[in-house]
Amino acid sequence: MSLPLQLSYIKLENAKDVKLVEFAINGTTYPVPRSQQRSDTLCKDLDEPLTFAAGQLSISVHRKKSRLRFWHQPSFETLTFSSGNVLSRLEGQVFRQRQGEVLITLGFVSRTTAAGAVPNQSSSSPADTESQQPTTGELTVVRSISTGIAVGCPGISEPPNSEGLQPTARELIDICPRFRVLVVGKSGVGKSTLINRIFGLEVAHVAKDRPGQAAIEKELISPENDRFILHDSRGFEPAEGSNYDVVRTFIEQRKRKPDVKDQLHAVWLCFQVPILKYGERLLEDGVEALLKEGKEALGDTPTIVVFTKYDRLVSYVRKQKAKDPEAEAKRYLQTYCVEPIQDFIGGANISHVAVSSKRKCERGLEELIGITQEKVSKKFNSSENTVSAVHLAAAGAQRMLPTLKIELSMEVGRQRYWRALASSANFQNYTMLNCLGVIHTDIVLVWNFYDLDDHLNSKEFRNLMMSMVGRLDAASGTTADPSPLSRSDTIVFNPVPLLTLAPVILPFAACMVLVTWAYETYQRLQKVHQKFMAYIVDLTHVLEILFLHTADARGKKLTRRAIKLAFRAYYDSLWIGNVHTEIRRFESRVGAQDPILEKITSLISSDDAEAEVRAALEGLPPFDSERDEEWDDGQQEC
Repeated sequence: MSLPLQLSYIKLENAKDVKLVEFAINGTTYPVPRSQQRSDTLCKDLDEPLTFAAGQLSISVHRKKSRLRFWHQPSFETLTFSSGNVLSRLEGQVFRQRQGEVLITLGFVSRTTAAGAVPNQSSSSPADTESQQPTTGELTVVRSISTGIAVGCPGISEPPNSEGLQPTARELIDICPRFRVLVVGKSGVGKSTLINRIFGLEVAHVAKDRPGQAAIEKELISPENDRFILHDSRGFEPAEGSNYDVVRTFIEQRKRKPDVKDQLHAVWLCFQVPILKYGERLLEDGVEALLKEGKEALGDTPTIVVFTKYDRLVSYVRKQKAKDPEAEAKRYLQTYCVEPIQDFIGGANISHVAVSSKRKCERGLEELIGITQEKVSKKFNSSENTVSAVHLAAAGAQRMLPTLKIELSMEVGRQRYWRALASSANFQNYTMLNCLGVIHTDIVLVWNFYDLDDHLNSKEFRNLMMSMVGRLDAASGTTADPSPLSRSDTIVFNPVPLLTLAPVILPFAACMVLVTWAYETYQRLQKVHQKFMAYIVDLTHVLEILFLHTADARGKKLTRRAIKLAFRAYYDSLWIGNVHTEIRRFESRVGAQDPILEKITSLISSDDAEAEVRAALEGLPPFDSERDEEWDDGQQEC
């Protein structure tokens, strides 16, 4: 199926708390009535299919008043769906998305049958879709979404997602949509700050319920990063001793879940580093019991002990006039934190890390991510040369380490589409637009930006990446623009404050494609492997720059301006010239198993990559989530 799509019906299930639903498409608003058969379902069958070609479809949801107050849940929300995003995630003729507890289904018909009868939705969208969807009972998290987004212009649109070119990352995400972590610790130990920093949230709400009861079952999901689920439990203070039984029961129940997406993927036991002189204690009675029975209670669930507020200990040691505060703090941690816990578990080594989550005192967070990733990978390993869905979920959810994103992108690529690029059976009879499109989708999915408006999958950004690869056809490796700009207010990447208000002028028009080979079939294009190599490496480098440029913008959605800045920073760097020169000079080595894949890997993870990223970031104005601009602001061609 390809654009334009023909919408035949819309359905919302498990919507018992929804009072009214309307959807708008092509400037017209339609009500979605409640089903007469099921009170928790709203459904609208269209007598004539509606064309959904470009721009967006929006769904307005009015909710009943609720006493539930976990995270912000307004009584009204607007959800938007771009045609390209819908097309890339079609399952046959059906698009499904879960928004909290509500399952939204859009049904489509092909253009050849759109003039005829509309298929009965019951055959193409069965109500019983639980096996294909994220777990029900997720906490509904609502965020109003602006519909004031520019309609796309002619050029490369999102590539049709044919059955033979399904994104590998999407298949893995369908198996395990979210990384599921249980965080245990009494209030005040720094759980919220820890979660906010590692998963890139503005505010994480934890420990709001009374201990025990249904609190630990709540699936806390943030719209700012919907690739992880947080289960929160308070600690085991004396007045809350029964909470130990609740935590243990919850862990045991999750271990018995048949689907990996419903199992616990990691447990973080959080303890504030105690200052003994202040009368503070490390462990409560419930924790001691949990540690003593660790093998029985936790089993092989990846578990890490997290000692929080380590900066407080370092500060205390400095006040004691220690000769080497850092060394003394480490000795203190080992003596009064690590060893007591080892005693409880019979002297066995435990996975532990001391962390500080304050912005100016951060430490240990990357180590925590690394240990978690290592233990998750070991526990949820998959067959050789395949990526574990849980491994991908864990790496995708964290928003601190770009190296993990890069490594997982390469692992996903090696699983299917990056192999044997010069003679791939996967791409036979597909255009380069289709082939690079599925690779683009895979890479973007792994990075998991907070891209509320799907800018990274827009046809404009895809156009830009295709045009960037077109530089390979140049006679030399210079970085001269193919269409020099005459404007004097162009953003240049030097720290000149007056220029930060000017729009970012791109070297290419995003509304059009500058390379004709995009429409050539894979097997007819000469030096086809060079196009793949450049696209993969260039896109990875642009996303790495973008990731680091927006790293401190917790809970702030991605903007086109930020993407343009990252794109231009890479394009204007010496880095891209060196990369493209190496690709043009590349020759396959005799005896290499997959020389093209090996070269891609070396170009992405070269020894000087970190220095190149830092150089590209120099002079970039700070990320401002409140300021955005059109893709082609200032372009004469559009």
